[in-house]
Amino acid sequence: MAIIINADTKVICQGITGSFGALHTQGCLYYGSKIVGGVTPGKGGLSDENDLPIFNTVEDAAQATGADATMIFVPPPFAADAVLEALDAEVRVICCITEGVPVADMVRTRAVIDERNHGRSLDEQFVLIGPNCPGVITPGPKTGSGESRRDPYTNKGCKIGIMPGYINKHVSEAKTGKAVGIVSRSGTLTYEAVWQTSNVGFGQSTCVGIGGDPVRGVGFIECLERFQADPDTHGVMMIGEIGGTDEEAAAEWAKSNMTKPVAAFIAGRTAPPGRRMGHAGAIISGGQGDAASKIAALKKCGFEIAETPADMGAAMGRAMGVL
Repeated sequence: MAIIINADTKVICQGITGSFGALHTQGCLYYGSKIVGGVTPGKGGLSDENDLPIFNTVEDAAQATGADATMIFVPPPFAADAVLEALDAEVRVICCITEGVPVADMVRTRAVIDERNHGRSLDEQFVLIGPNCPGVITPGPKTGSGESRRDPYTNKGCKIGIMPGYINKHVSEAKTGKAVGIVSRSGTLTYEAVWQTSNVGFGQSTCVGIGGDPVRGVGFIECLERFQADPDTHGVMMIGEIGGTDEEAAAEWAKSNMTKPVAAFIAGRTAPPGRRMGHAGAIISGGQGDAASKIAALKKCGFEIAETPADMGAAMGRAMGVL
């Protein structure tokens, strides 16, 4: 099993004829994802370079293909409306890769999603990942070269977004026979954590890049809750960074609800207060959001702490009793 997506997930791409949409649609196909079509208004009825059908609207695409997930590669001014269009079409998993989406747009969008999810069980909720994120990936066993759609790297996994699939390991390939879940605010640190945990001997159940914007979709707690419920996730690596209080809240939630080993890394220890560092949400203000307070909260709640980026795999190993 896994969380959010699996080998049966049917995916469309909003913005499939744009340069980034086309490139990463092909990459997801090569990984083995079930990409079933795309959306570009005005180009409905055509096919893209991978012979995938193009539709004018998400509703048309969902009805014709049965898609239950979408990845969004549209310009920032239109990204929030693309999310809402997918929501209206009842697409359950919405992964918005677009960077630079206006915060005001995301405030409005998040309010609509929260209203739609009110009263729904965890399995029934709409899941927004992002914006400004690398996406989500559930590894499958390696069966191909990954060099073409006819010889995909895996035919039992699913990748939505821009993550490098080849570094992920299915649990069947893991020396320890264990799989860890990874949730991260940082894209590149997600990849590093995957590489390191693979080298330590773990596979990954699912890796979720939640993005670094101040207003976004799922956060740490929503992912931890899903990992806790997944019987095939044996431990969790959480990667946070300065800014906000999400990591502290997740630590308290984990202390009360997690029974699985947890490890964490917090980026931005050397960042000066009051200055944004990379992500829009990575700003220390009002005496909150600094690395030291986050690390202290995580340690207090039982997380094994990686002291440097190079220590993430080892920290997961220590938490799991492997190292």
